[in-house]
Amino acid sequence: MQFEEFVKRMPKLSNLTLLGQEAQFLMAPDERIRALKDVDIESKNPRWAGVMAVFYPNETGETMLVLILRKTYKGVHSNQVGFPGGKAEDFDASLEETALRETEEEIGVDRDTIEVIKKLTKIYIPPSNFWVQPYIGIVRSKLTFTKEEAEVEAILEVPLTEFLDDKKVIKQRIDTSYGTMLEVPAFYLAERVVWGATAMMLSEVKWALQQLD
Repeated sequence: MQFEEFVKRMPKLSNLTLLGQEAQFLMAPDERIRALKDVDIESKNPRWAGVMAVFYPNETGETMLVLILRKTYKGVHSNQVGFPGGKAEDFDASLEETALRETEEEIGVDRDTIEVIKKLTKIYIPPSNFWVQPYIGIVRSKLTFTKEEAEVEAILEVPLTEFLDDKKVIKQRIDTSYGTMLEVPAFYLAERVVWGATAMMLSEVKWALQQLD
């Protein structure tokens, strides 16, 4: 889809009633669904994070989505694909500000150029004990990225047509925090397997965009 057409649909997106957790669970392994149903989240005093699904035009005007591949490190999200974003700091006025600040820090996109279109459904991540608040934003010009070397291994640019292609939804056996080599639903985007919380958030983004046709 050309970005000009994509932007024309944004008012409808901003007013859309979300499917919420039901949309997220379309891309959740059974173990994650059971874990979320059984846990008393607030008793765990989770931390908060904000992330941003940024859409923008490429040089031919095609609509693109940016994701990141995180560095390999000693942590539950090592070497995984995710949205730009990160944990909230005390000086952030809101989780939206967190998402904008972290996006600028991680991929070099000026926060003032990002128009936040939609607040999505928050998601709890049991392995890291985070509530994550995702947003959809747009930038109206082609982007030049600068990755944060300490945290970002690679910046992944995904055409909207690829993201919306149902053939990009797969099953993959992955070593997860719930057990060894479980089969999980995933997206295959930019030659990377995207699973877990990111896939669940992407599932809601995909559902929302499909309602705009």
